[in-house]
Amino acid sequence: VYIAIGADILHPGHINVINKGAEYGKVFVGLLSDEAIASYKRIPIYPFEVRKGIFSNLKNVSEVVKQETLDYTDNLRKLKPDYVVHGDDWREGVQQLVRQKVIDVLKEWGGELIEVPYTHGLSSSETHAEVTKDLKAPDYRRGLLKKMLHLKPFVTVMEASNGLSGLIVENTSVIDKETGLPKAFDAMWISSLCDSTFKGKPDIELVDLTSRLNTINEIMEVTTKPIILDGDTGGKVEHFVFNVKTLERIGVSAIIVEDKTGLKKNSLFGTDVEQKLEDPHTFAHKIRSGKQALTTRDFLIFARLESLIAGKDVDDAMMRAKLYVEAGADGVMIHSKNKTGEDIFEFIRRFREYSKDIPIVLVPTSYNQFTEKELAEKGANIIIHANHLLRA
Repeated sequence: VYIAIGADILHPGHINVINKGAEYGKVFVGLLSDEAIASYKRIPIYPFEVRKGIFSNLKNVSEVVKQETLDYTDNLRKLKPDYVVHGDDWREGVQQLVRQKVIDVLKEWGGELIEVPYTHGLSSSETHAEVTKDLKAPDYRRGLLKKMLHLKPFVTVMEASNGLSGLIVENTSVIDKETGLPKAFDAMWISSLCDSTFKGKPDIELVDLTSRLNTINEIMEVTTKPIILDGDTGGKVEHFVFNVKTLERIGVSAIIVEDKTGLKKNSLFGTDVEQKLEDPHTFAHKIRSGKQALTTRDFLIFARLESLIAGKDVDDAMMRAKLYVEAGADGVMIHSKNKTGEDIFEFIRRFREYSKDIPIVLVPTSYNQFTEKELAEKGANIIIHANHLLRA
């Protein structure tokens, strides 16, 4: 008997399904991996090994096996169970397609699907929300982005500039026509351009951190998803170290700072305006100082490479990227106004030769003909839609 479980909080509904399965034979629990759970709902509270320990010790469970995806097919064909047992709640909603595939695969050897009446009033998602309501505090939110980078193939981020747009990012969800699963934004981008625009100010680092913290607090009050802050140049290094400590303390997950100096000019102006790059060693010192000021390992500092914006080549971007990573940057963002994306992809190819694991951030405003999946396949880890709610 095969029973797939994606929950990390055990409740009587699970026990009911397991006990029903035990009436038909030895119960094998297909426990979804952390990555599988994160692919269609939330980040699990407990990692796989902890969850495995819980379910392995249940009376009627003979064995726990890992299910790597929401799709049962691989495990079913390997184990060829006589029965699959599941609650009947999946006849509708996001798991309809998964259910049908289970039925089709079982037909290959005459297996049978047994559906147990749903235990009303009990839901792992609702239980999770109740248990984690206190975890929406800064310490929990801050670490979410880092967890997502480990568990998801890529993180999709949407701009939010006030409480209302934050709620849109928090709650928007659509059904993927290919998989039948819900898709949603993973995190929020607090854009300096959008923040300045909503205040009627030019995007020249005129809006100070105190004002931006007010925006962040408005958004945090009504949302739970991780926040990435557009930090422009980061300002003076002496100020930067205090600013990152403030952001870390209030629960922001990351800041992205760019290696330009002087009066800020929007990057998408390209070389139509003066784009003065900071000395790479000076900027590396800023990154290093910021990392040394932090008190946790959860807050991330990304170095934004402006070489391509300033008319330099990929060689310059790679030289800077290596320096910044060696200084402690948790990842790099590469930016370009080239509509073909060719320079971006060349950088990714070369950076991936240097490091397979360090996150790469993209903002595909100029080369938006590529899907998130295509960008992720090239090697991107975080994809930011940087000003789309402002446009909307």
